[in-house]
Amino acid sequence: MPPRRSPAAARYRQVQGITRQLAKLVQHLWSALTPSRVEEELAGEAGQRIVTAVAAGQLTVAAGAQAFVAAAMAAQGAPGAAPAGVLVASALAGRASDGRSLETLLYLPALTVGARRAAGYSDQEAMLAGLTQMAMLAGTQIADTARIADQVACVADRRVVAYTRVVNLPACARCIILAGAQYSVTEGFLRHPRCDCTVEPLSPGQWKDVPTAQQLFDRLSPQEQQRVFTAAGARAIRDGADVGQVVNARRGMSTPGAVATAEGVTRRGVYGRTARRAGGDFDRLLGQRYSTARAPRLTPEEIYGRAGSRDEAVALLRQYAYLT
Repeated sequence: MPPRRSPAAARYRQVQGITRQLAKLVQHLWSALTPSRVEEELAGEAGQRIVTAVAAGQLTVAAGAQAFVAAAMAAQGAPGAAPAGVLVASALAGRASDGRSLETLLYLPALTVGARRAAGYSDQEAMLAGLTQMAMLAGTQIADTARIADQVACVADRRVVAYTRVVNLPACARCIILAGAQYSVTEGFLRHPRCDCTVEPLSPGQWKDVPTAQQLFDRLSPQEQQRVFTAAGARAIRDGADVGQVVNARRGMSTPGAVATAEGVTRRGVYGRTARRAGGDFDRLLGQRYSTARAPRLTPEEIYGRAGSRDEAVALLRQYAYLT
């Protein structure tokens, strides 16, 4: 974990604070739902209130990304420089990190409740399972959005040459063995549901003295070591085994993001306005209220995979309205 007063620590506290506030709101709204009508209620006003709250949280964490990166560069003594563009926070809010709409993602707990009730679980058990899933989904979206925004801000700030993964205890074994790993600014961030690892931008020559996997293991109590790594795994590590060899780093880990997103692609949307100015074509499908851009809107993660250079990544982020 970075020093408590560092920009990375402040950023972590900001994201965690928003996640906790959101969890309280979700729990409050969920408590008013009726087990037999939860699918209908989540398709209506109650569900929309949850979606709106998650989108607002996404907007807040995205809006703080460039200030965080600028503060990190200042703390590392990097000379001042204007970023290549201004991050459009609204471009990262309102969509799930896998590209689907928030409404679709956050409706899944309703289906979970229905499936549990059909399987013979009590209403209380079914609703608890749904609430647990909803809290996990909502919190993961806030964390994912913060990391995606931080990476966009890193790409836009040419003083940043790489980022390092900061693991915040308590953490799972998969994250611990990736502690301190350093990546190019356009390399995807491996994470899992509920992952709260964070991005710390690095300026030239500032390879951070972050804890290694072994150091994090040593900080855990024997009980926590066994809980995270299993009794046999913890014993093997204490006997000298390499932490990375005990744990499969990528099991259960993935890089968020779909090839394209439908968020903001109408004529009035943030990407739609950019596409319209560029002379792009629009179609209106049967049943749709607004015309949508014919060319798909790539996600930041897909842009990083396609860009052959940092300059190209910046150009594509601007083209798809993540930077202005």
